[in-house]
Amino acid sequence: MSETAFGVALAARVDDMLAACTKCGACFTACPITDAAGVGGADPQAVVTGVLDIVRFGDGPEASRKWATSCIMSGECIKACDYGVNPRFLLSIARLAMTTAKNEPPARRRTGVETFRRMNQDVTVLSRMQLGDAALERLGQRPSNKPAQPERDGVPDVVFYTGCNVLKTPHIALLCLDIMDALDVSYQVMGGPSHCCGVMQLRAGDAEASGRFAGNTIDKLAQSKSGEVVSWCPSCFVQFTEVMLPTFARAGHEKPFDMTPFMRFVRRHLDRLRPLLRHRVDSRVTLHKHPGIAGVVEAATDILCAVPGVELVDLHQPVVGLQSFNLQMLPAYKRELQLKELEAARDAGIDTLATVYHSDQRELCAHERDWPFRIVNILEIVGESMGLRQEDHYKHLKITQDADAIMAECGDLIAQHGLDPDMARNVVIRGMIADQPLPLVGGAR
Repeated sequence: MSETAFGVALAARVDDMLAACTKCGACFTACPITDAAGVGGADPQAVVTGVLDIVRFGDGPEASRKWATSCIMSGECIKACDYGVNPRFLLSIARLAMTTAKNEPPARRRTGVETFRRMNQDVTVLSRMQLGDAALERLGQRPSNKPAQPERDGVPDVVFYTGCNVLKTPHIALLCLDIMDALDVSYQVMGGPSHCCGVMQLRAGDAEASGRFAGNTIDKLAQSKSGEVVSWCPSCFVQFTEVMLPTFARAGHEKPFDMTPFMRFVRRHLDRLRPLLRHRVDSRVTLHKHPGIAGVVEAATDILCAVPGVELVDLHQPVVGLQSFNLQMLPAYKRELQLKELEAARDAGIDTLATVYHSDQRELCAHERDWPFRIVNILEIVGESMGLRQEDHYKHLKITQDADAIMAECGDLIAQHGLDPDMARNVVIRGMIADQPLPLVGGAR
């Protein structure tokens, strides 16, 4: 770990948690994926002891390595700890320690750079294949070959931080802005690759670059002086609230802002939202749930229940993970969960499966082609009741499962934004069509 001020502060936080941990094993016992990770029969105290060894030395018992590597960030371990330890944070540090021990610094830096560049390319191409300049500017993105826009006058009520990957499904972020406009909340939008949270660099084992990226973004987010950043992306939220902001505070910096997930922000303003829900949405709806951020599922439930005409149906399916993306380390388990949810929705006569996060929508939306219900983001239901609409171009394009058809349909926007057609086609195949953990029932059309 780097001997910069960030690295020293991070190490000090880790040392505090190592000292506070009693190795009781309660976090392991509470974890919902030990069986799926192949460590269900392991001794909880031994596994936790091994994780602490990994944090200290970069290696430990196989069961401990499996558990740390398989973490899907459900957060149940945090609720189970009575000693002020954040086991989810320690597991991320264990993964960092394993990566650091395995790879030399140049390799770690190279992996971080390559991962960031690919994400940047995917986000840039897919957003520009769906949006014109005005919508991109509204989302805080600089359209192709245009200068940066001047900062808005005055201090907004909040900063709305999109993160990066929601821009692949930009209708979700645009609906966030529509809803805040209707609530008369003033905001400044920040996000995209130019406002990176540093999570990919941390995953690559480059803690120094991660701290540098996050520090730059924290400075940008703090410039509004609004006191609150409303965030969309759950990965960014965890990265800032559990890793970066506490570490910068440990290094002697004042906490520059509070960060609130968008669902909790809307729930806080639910009394102001209710009069705006003027249109009935007669639909039997089930909510696709991930509990990784406290209060988000509960907030989403309350918001849906406020929509006139919605009948919310609980399918009693497992509720795990931070978002769908975080289950990628357990692909068979993810496919099983998604298939069972689709089958349960069909059997219950559901009209609408509502997702919360962008990765959930990306992975599930194309199944609408093969199942007898629509798959939409929760904000589309809220928007429908408010008389607001943003087209889910991503779902429309992905359902075709045809790269040539997608390229033809988006040809005007590809030309308008000066995108390289060959690169765009590769992104469509890699970042859209192949982003399908559970295969479609009928394969490609």
